[in-house]
Amino acid sequence: MGEFITLPTEDNVPLRAYRAEPEGTPRGGVVVLQEIFGVNHQIQSTADRFAALGYLAIAPAVQDRAMPGFFTDDYSPEQFTKARSFIGSFKLDQALLDVKAAVAEAAKAGKVGVTGYCFGGMLTWRAAHAGMGLSAASGYYGGGVMNYIDAAPQIPIEMHYGDRDAGIPLEQVEQLRARYPQLPIYVYDADHGFYNDERKPTFDAPAATVAFARTAEFFARHLA
Repeated sequence: MGEFITLPTEDNVPLRAYRAEPEGTPRGGVVVLQEIFGVNHQIQSTADRFAALGYLAIAPAVQDRAMPGFFTDDYSPEQFTKARSFIGSFKLDQALLDVKAAVAEAAKAGKVGVTGYCFGGMLTWRAAHAGMGLSAASGYYGGGVMNYIDAAPQIPIEMHYGDRDAGIPLEQVEQLRARYPQLPIYVYDADHGFYNDERKPTFDAPAATVAFARTAEFFARHLA
């Protein structure tokens, strides 16, 4: 189990973040970027999972600037609408400052990778373009990545998508693949949110298992 801490950002905004420490000497750091549901139980458990692999895991609450303290473990349509309401006041430059602060904290353990889901998958792509001291990135079904297709990654990155994701049609995935043929871009027989084991019915255990194994191997290779 980890704990919530407060991190400083370059614009002097206190940043709430979940911090999960490994046993023994860390093998590196991992920044875990949330869906639009905040740093909820599922994101915390994902950070714990990376800590169990030996990484210092940091999950910054990048939604807090617009919705301080918000998180939900309820994936109902009503909560989805509430969670999504922060998008109108979302500022990418501020979110990247939050990611950068989390990277700085994770870097106390060595090389750092970043992973994120949906909204966090888009931020993973943008963080890979910004560099910010990262060594690897693994993004999951990043909604909005196509809006930043020209923001070329500056570090090794892999991407994960579901072929039944109505919000990210396969045509978009193929456009990304055509633009960056050198990148590992994996497509699973799954829906949007297939990694989130608390988000029924879109969770897909076989796809989630394979995807996480690929992320773990990718980080083991690039954060060593």
